[in-house]
Amino acid sequence: MKKEKIVLGISGGVDSSVAALLLQQKGYEVHGIFMKNWDDKNAICSAEDDYADAASVCATLNIPLTKINYTKEYKERVFSQFLKDHELGLTPNPDVLCNKEIKFDVFEKYAKKIGAKKIASGHYAKVLMKDDKFFIGKAKDLTKDQSYFLYQLSDKVLKNIEFPLGNLYKNEVREIAEKNKLVNAKKKDSTGICFIGDRQYNTFLEQFIDKKEGDIISLDGTLVGKHNGHMFFTVGQRKGLGIGAKKSAFDKPWYVVKKNIDKNIIYVAQGGEHPALFSDELVAVNIFLNENIKSKLPMPCFAKVRYRDNDHSCQIISLNDDQCYIKFDKKIKAITKGQSIVLYEESGLCFGGGIIKKRNIPYLEKEIYE
Repeated sequence: MKKEKIVLGISGGVDSSVAALLLQQKGYEVHGIFMKNWDDKNAICSAEDDYADAASVCATLNIPLTKINYTKEYKERVFSQFLKDHELGLTPNPDVLCNKEIKFDVFEKYAKKIGAKKIASGHYAKVLMKDDKFFIGKAKDLTKDQSYFLYQLSDKVLKNIEFPLGNLYKNEVREIAEKNKLVNAKKKDSTGICFIGDRQYNTFLEQFIDKKEGDIISLDGTLVGKHNGHMFFTVGQRKGLGIGAKKSAFDKPWYVVKKNIDKNIIYVAQGGEHPALFSDELVAVNIFLNENIKSKLPMPCFAKVRYRDNDHSCQIISLNDDQCYIKFDKKIKAITKGQSIVLYEESGLCFGGGIIKKRNIPYLEKEIYE
């Protein structure tokens, strides 16, 4: 009996390698794709080393591996937007855009080319069904769950996707790799944004975005310092402000609480529990929903406002003109413009999300929304 073909993204890490093994054991004819998205030797994703690991695993498992260079497309469709968002004062998450614009698009095209109907990846996530539709779901290992980055995958795409690691814990994945003598069984996990690598975030940005000095001002209007550009700072940031504690405020550290992009001003307050850091409402744009929820509004659900965030109970109050207004049951610290808000049911089913456009700041009387 002829095996069904499936296309798997293989990065050279232990997760995608074990995913390949599990797909084989499930009876698939696995075809690997190694995608080169960045060509900077200082990045986390060192393409040469990772490709060598991917090739070793594929040789061990007798899997064909195709290398595709997508550095041009990545810079045009992901990295350029990353820089543009920073210049607009946002704090973007390029991994969300990469999954939508690059990875799964490439997987689908290659699958079509070789006559495969299914694609797969080593993400920690599940595919769930509800009312005959397919949705992203949280992984069993919530400490590794990557559903946040995949919220823009539609029912049409998800019906042909496999996530072999969705029901495994990370330690189980490593045990499988060691048992099967995979070369990367103990390879360190990559963290952070791949194209930045070991460099300081701001040091990296300064290569592409011009510095522009501005004022750092406390909420009472006092000039407390200078900065080199609003785009290098984000709400909730504590380190790198270059201003010391203020004795009258009990030596509490300073935090960024607000930015004025037009005037290039960073507003700060002292103390990690300062009320200006907390919000209980936001407006999101670029909404992607995998189901029609308008008839259910106001709709209770749960949301993450950043990766590694806890679930926050909230209500979707209104949805129109690609804008979504969300009210949280409790105030949340450092909601950040440009990050994704991802929406879940209590079961862990993800039904969509959007990009945070503005948040309310009840503490600031003159400007309700930022």
